[in-house]
Amino acid sequence: MKRISILFIATLLIASCSNDKSKDKTAQLAKLKQERAILDIKIKELETAANKNTPKKATAVSVMAINTSDFTSYIDVQSQIVGDENVLATPQAPGTVTNVLVHSGQKVSKGQLLATMDAAAVDQQIKAADVQLGLLKSLYDKQKNLWAQNIGSEVQLISAKANYEAALKQKDAQLAQRNMYRIISPISGTVDNVSLKQGDVASPGQSGIRIVSFDKLKVEASLGENYLGKVKAGDLVNLVFPDLNDSLNTKVSYVAQSVDPISRAFLVQVRLGNSKKLYPNMSCKMRIANYQNKHALVVPVSVIQKTAQGDMLYVVEDNKAKSVVVTTGRNANGMVEILSGLKSGDTIITEGFGDVDNGETVTIK
Repeated sequence: MKRISILFIATLLIASCSNDKSKDKTAQLAKLKQERAILDIKIKELETAANKNTPKKATAVSVMAINTSDFTSYIDVQSQIVGDENVLATPQAPGTVTNVLVHSGQKVSKGQLLATMDAAAVDQQIKAADVQLGLLKSLYDKQKNLWAQNIGSEVQLISAKANYEAALKQKDAQLAQRNMYRIISPISGTVDNVSLKQGDVASPGQSGIRIVSFDKLKVEASLGENYLGKVKAGDLVNLVFPDLNDSLNTKVSYVAQSVDPISRAFLVQVRLGNSKKLYPNMSCKMRIANYQNKHALVVPVSVIQKTAQGDMLYVVEDNKAKSVVVTTGRNANGMVEILSGLKSGDTIITEGFGDVDNGETVTIK
């Protein structure tokens, strides 16, 4: 019994010592954590103080001083050169082509015969009319001679004259009908295309011979209806001819006042006059100047940043970047008009603005 008691007491002593050691480790850990927290606070305070005393390295940027300048906004549209007089000569009556008298590239005059068509039936009518006309003319001449000799009546003379004049008018009508089987050039110009050959059946308004006048050229373009009212005759226009590596400054000659119901576009024309370098169907870029401000503040479009407050850019004041909210207007050729937010003489950051913050020190490259 005594031995059991001794063992029990020894066990309690060992357990007690083990608990004391565990409590000591927990206390030490808590103390170290507390000391580390205090050290972290002191380190942060020292870093803040050191940063205040050590100036931050300035960000290198490129800048541009802005001043008022002449600014023009353009509407760019693809266009084409056409002949002001560009017509398709066709017959007035359907028939078979008997002879084509011209070829592509040939110069022709107004009223020149271009092609003939089979008009045998009309020719026979004209021959018969010639015989009848000869007879009526002979009767009229005899009746005049008799009347001059006081032979016959006035009624006979008048009747003979009327019959002869009616025959003349009938022949004129037959000749006019005969001309309906001839293709005549309505203008002076150059044969651009011949879509007929001998033996073809030609009809009015269908296949024929195209004549183009190079003396009166014009440029035509179609603009979307959203531009209606924004372009008018007399507006300055720059025509760019990519195939010639050339351009021409002129004015808009005509602007249609209605929109095509199918294409939802309207026609714009610029007359060119005569030019040895330009030809119909050549492509052309039409740049219409629809806005001009001779005292505009403009900046590169690339420096404008979109923010929740609106369009923003950076200016340099006292060697520091300053964000400025601006109101923009029209843009052209990579430049945009500034309506408010800047003044003449301001210096804007053009490169490096993505690496700076408002108020940050900058250095100019």
